[in-house]
Amino acid sequence: MHPFIEAFHKTWLALIDEFKIDIASLRTNRITPALVEDVGVESYGSQYTLKELGSIAMLPPNLLVIDPWDKTTIPAIEKGIQLAQIGVMPSNDGTVIKLVFPPLTEEKRLSLVKVLKEKFEESRIKFRQQRDGVRKQIQDLLEKKEINEDERYDLNEALQKQVDEFNKTIDTVSEKKEKEIMTI
Repeated sequence: MHPFIEAFHKTWLALIDEFKIDIASLRTNRITPALVEDVGVESYGSQYTLKELGSIAMLPPNLLVIDPWDKTTIPAIEKGIQLAQIGVMPSNDGTVIKLVFPPLTEEKRLSLVKVLKEKFEESRIKFRQQRDGVRKQIQDLLEKKEINEDERYDLNEALQKQVDEFNKTIDTVSEKKEKEIMTI
């Protein structure tokens, strides 16, 4: 495989991983710590994520329990959750913070699917930009006579295989997440 195509393959794998991480925060009927683990919290004079300040446990069907390692951070964690506007109000008993998530309404599900589609399109745009960069590199090699027409054709064909594989993968990930969101 040509170095351009290898680098492109690694790039699109990274884009898929980035997309998966990005959509993990979209709520489905299953409550997961990913919904809140990256919530920003101002504590100790710096900015932290929630996962850096305590453990997050999931209690079925709709409860997350945050157990801060330092109990003095509880007010800061509550404030961070409120500012994140995730649709729940934190309650604390002095040792842990509880987040009770209400069931998703049909309207909220459709709203989440819309956000999913926006994130999906953003990932595809990033991908197309990367693909166009590789196409330009291939064309530049041809113009500099470092490759011939046959090699250009082969490189473009290899690139198209990568494009097809990316599209299939990201479509599958997106469809799976949409089903999770819409499942009652």
